[in-house]
Amino acid sequence: MKVVELRDLMNARAAAGRPFFFAVDFLAHKALFQEGAEGIIEFSFPNGQSGRTSLVPSILPSITPHPIPLELYARGFKRVQKALHYGDSFLLNYTVRTPVDLSCSLEELYPQIPAPYRLHVPGRFLCFSPEPFVRISREGRISSFPMKGTISLATPNAASALLHDPKELAEHYTIVDLIRNDLSRVATTVRVERFRYLEEINTRRGKILQTSSEIAGHLQPDWPSHIGDTILALLPAGSITGAPKEATVRTILEAETAPRGFYTGVAGYFDGSYLESTVLIRYIEQQGDAFYFHSGGGITTQSTCEGEYQEMLDKIYLPTHL
Repeated sequence: MKVVELRDLMNARAAAGRPFFFAVDFLAHKALFQEGAEGIIEFSFPNGQSGRTSLVPSILPSITPHPIPLELYARGFKRVQKALHYGDSFLLNYTVRTPVDLSCSLEELYPQIPAPYRLHVPGRFLCFSPEPFVRISREGRISSFPMKGTISLATPNAASALLHDPKELAEHYTIVDLIRNDLSRVATTVRVERFRYLEEINTRRGKILQTSSEIAGHLQPDWPSHIGDTILALLPAGSITGAPKEATVRTILEAETAPRGFYTGVAGYFDGSYLESTVLIRYIEQQGDAFYFHSGGGITTQSTCEGEYQEMLDKIYLPTHL
């Protein structure tokens, strides 16, 4: 489906108070739409779900990555650094696609993976994202929760180390400022409600900490009839592109070796009065019998190639119930 068709469908359905699910790819070229909560797309969001409705922990699934060589990663990294030093970008989210072996199919994996936002499009991809994109309340309060910064909880003084890391702090300031500006295009009285709060995530390799912030504003009273325009005006999501957006996206397309597709796009569910949406990260792509895990991180002039390469690998994991 074309994005312009999606926009019109979203506006009409929301104005009528009719539930729907949607997804938009990274470049906002392609879209998915499902009316109500029944269809071939399986999802589980805080305000609604479709398909199998409960987690079914059985055999602990496993994932085995086959990382691309550091030398190949470094080619794109150098292109990113060039853009940063020229001033084309201040922060750029550089990602790669890693071939992986899975111990089960995506269909079998979906009900076993705990995450705030789960999405399975049969034969195409599985996403288990921890990151909200925007929430819109019945009263028209719009809020965004950019996530930047992770660290293993096993690291000595992990919380302090993460909160006082100058690179992570610089990245977070940049993204919060970008998201605040984005929301100001569609909302009034925009402000940062919470800055760099900590959240804990369980993985098979142990617990990790991540930092997020909350930025909020208010939409016009008739916001449902413009919901499609509002969401599309905020794309691509700032937390997975960088700043400034337009120039940064151009560099991303030059530096990355594989198209992102729906990875780092957004998906959402409108339940008739309330919208929940997510950034499509923690994402496994399927191409025939092959599987690929997309991951990456924010690059600044302070980044090292080896450090960012390792961070990209560290994000290849399956969350656990424990």
